[in-house]
Amino acid sequence: MPSPVANTTAPRARFYAFGGSFGGLDFEPTYNFPTTNIISPFPPPPVNTIDWSNVGFRVREVALHYSVHTKKWTPPQFVADPYIRIHGMAPALNYGQQAYEGRKPSARPEYISCPPVPVEHFVNAVKATVSLNAEYVPPHETGAARYIRPQIYGSSGQLGLSPPEEYMFCVYVLPTGVYHGTHPVDALILDDFDRAAPNGTGSAKVGGNYAPVLRWSDKARTEGYGITLHLNSATHSEVDEFSTSGFIGALVDGDNVTLVVPDSKNVIKSVTADSITDIGKSFGWNLERRSIKYTELPNFSEVMAAGTTAALVPIRTISRCIDPSSPDSISAAVKQHPRLSSDKQAEKVNYIEESQEDAGPVCLKLLTQLKAIQLGKAKDEFGWCAPVTAEDGAKITGVPKATKGDGQTVDQLD
Repeated sequence: MPSPVANTTAPRARFYAFGGSFGGLDFEPTYNFPTTNIISPFPPPPVNTIDWSNVGFRVREVALHYSVHTKKWTPPQFVADPYIRIHGMAPALNYGQQAYEGRKPSARPEYISCPPVPVEHFVNAVKATVSLNAEYVPPHETGAARYIRPQIYGSSGQLGLSPPEEYMFCVYVLPTGVYHGTHPVDALILDDFDRAAPNGTGSAKVGGNYAPVLRWSDKARTEGYGITLHLNSATHSEVDEFSTSGFIGALVDGDNVTLVVPDSKNVIKSVTADSITDIGKSFGWNLERRSIKYTELPNFSEVMAAGTTAALVPIRTISRCIDPSSPDSISAAVKQHPRLSSDKQAEKVNYIEESQEDAGPVCLKLLTQLKAIQLGKAKDEFGWCAPVTAEDGAKITGVPKATKGDGQTVDQLD
């Protein structure tokens, strides 16, 4: 690795997959980490040190780092340490200049004033990260998955609220269990908290969209709700999205199925929701992208939450703390509906009976096909799947030649 080189004339950048950046740190950490020998058969078998049937959601030391210098994203570099050394005055920590994986390879960095990551660089980083951690891809039969999370953020130290000299791009990979599971969950509408402002950053996966809702989600969880739902901030009369996932409603009339998703500019552009609706269209179903009024909720036969981690979660009920006599309530709009129940302080829309533990038929059909494509059991008609080979990892610098644990740590670098 090169020694630190001071450069005060141009911004520098570092790029990681578990890491990367665009701007001015003066060192490039390298680590020694157990990996599969490139000569061995690929992919290697899953490691036997993990209980794959009970993976959970804990981050493991399975990651790569990449660096970028002098206004350009450099080639990827392998780094094993999951902890990133970052300045305490970095804009990511102080001003929230950070985003993580979104629909596009750039993770929508324009929302947080970061330079875009070239598509080719992004794809190479992701493939290399997966390749060099191939033994951590869970066995198919466990239901677990390999989660890939690209990140980008401002990382150089500064006090002023101005573009930083350095940005970091990272790609983390980790084996995960099922986030919500496939059992139906109860949802609660949040009226006391607005996730995103009109004309704000609601459509981007930036930290500021998630941290504030944590206490509200935790409060809802203690009250028995597995997920929370946001209405539009301006009027609280239209559906935006769930706190963790996109909203998909299913209108069913005999054999005719229409999937309905909000077209609000304040919702995440979810690749999973798009995948689900593409599968629906392949079944001959209709798709509507439009405003969804809160009072329309009883019209849906099924409601699902779609997200990268959650995949597709069936919603059992949607509750809202609202006086049924309020002109904004469903009760005032539709009077009575088989799916609607209410008391003096709240109303609830029921989609799946309490005694039923399975998702509805629409959700099951969509989820079954999505999983089949992901696992290679169904033909990928959409071009979503990309092969990963040992060569994808072999291109990367910094890959340890041995596994004796004698590599440098960031604090040992000169």
